[in-house]
Amino acid sequence: MTPTILTPARRERRATAPPRPGRTRRRPFLAPYLFVAPFYVVFAAFGLYPLVFALQLSFTDWKGAGAARFIGLENYTYLLTSEEFWSSLGNSAVMWLLIVPVQIVGGLAAAVLLANARLRLRGMFRVAFIAPFVTPLVAMAQVWIVAFDKNYGLVNHLLGLVGLPDVDWLQSTAWAKPTLALLFLWKTTGFAIIILLAGLQAVPSDVYEAAALDGASRTRQFWSLTLPLVRRSIAFLVVVQTLAVFQMFAEPHVVTQGGPYGSTTTGGLYLYNHITTSDLGTGAANSFLLVLLVFALSLLSVRLLRSRDE
Repeated sequence: MTPTILTPARRERRATAPPRPGRTRRRPFLAPYLFVAPFYVVFAAFGLYPLVFALQLSFTDWKGAGAARFIGLENYTYLLTSEEFWSSLGNSAVMWLLIVPVQIVGGLAAAVLLANARLRLRGMFRVAFIAPFVTPLVAMAQVWIVAFDKNYGLVNHLLGLVGLPDVDWLQSTAWAKPTLALLFLWKTTGFAIIILLAGLQAVPSDVYEAAALDGASRTRQFWSLTLPLVRRSIAFLVVVQTLAVFQMFAEPHVVTQGGPYGSTTTGGLYLYNHITTSDLGTGAANSFLLVLLVFALSLLSVRLLRSRDE
């Protein structure tokens, strides 16, 4: 069989000929999906399936063994009429008021100072602010227990030096929540400063130069330029910290065990109590109610902080 000899003209026509429709379009069409297929497999196995299983579990009575008994909306009805459930949400709401506004105001003030190029030792201050965030929480909680001990704590010792009486920080219903809120602020304010500092550094310097040429003072620049331009960063921080506060578990579990008298039992700790008693159906329903609540609060926060021109 004689081989086919391609002349230059035929070689050029073959090179410029349109590709076959069946084979050519299939490869570009399937290639992107093949590259992202591992993510979808992992997400389906460890994200979507547990979510669907938990949703199904929330309508059942299951103790972790045996067959799950379908009970409809009884778990949700029990939680929505439970005084302990609403008390845990109330504790989380109080913690939110003690944490998020203070963290936004203090974090923004610290970020403005750290963004100043004339500030000396900026690197050292940034490390100092972020150090508590990367410190293990359990270790910090143990330090908090020792420092705020009524009889031997450092805080009461300092109060005694100025003539003030001792305070039962961890066993008083009036002071337990502020003490936990202070621990949360100490732990996570560095993260808030990083987010707000990134938002400040994204603002072009030309904006402030133009405002200075127009005669705007530093205070006017802050209220009219800085605050509106970092509103997205503030909204993101409010959403993230709202989720963290209502899911707070380690701080009350290690420091106060939810006491005294349930005054520090947050939504996350109340959910954990269902898991330890093997009431998995009620725990699943509790988790979905927390998700809906946090989603509603986050959506409200974003709408309130959204720019007017959006």
